[in-house]
Amino acid sequence: MPETYYEIISFTGHVQGVGFRYCALQVSKEFEVTGFVKNLPDGRVHLELEGSKAQVNAYVAALEERMHGHIRKTERNSRRREAEFQGFAIR
Repeated sequence: MPETYYEIISFTGHVQGVGFRYCALQVSKEFEVTGFVKNLPDGRVHLELEGSKAQVNAYVAALEERMHGHIRKTERNSRRREAEFQGFAIR
């Protein structure tokens, strides 16, 4: 199975209780990405994405633009791996 681009992303700020996960789901429909988003107990939002590097970068840029004012910090870690996700989900 071919490898794909994969990122783990954490968003810090006022990102829970503002429709962030729903927005992440809606934005995913505009790009060729798969993965999931979930709230973390410490108040951050955790996002895992797979797709081409260009699609992942475009997705993150679009999400940051739509949630501007809520995100204080974005932490991104990437690597290549075999694809594991099908579709995009809120967990």
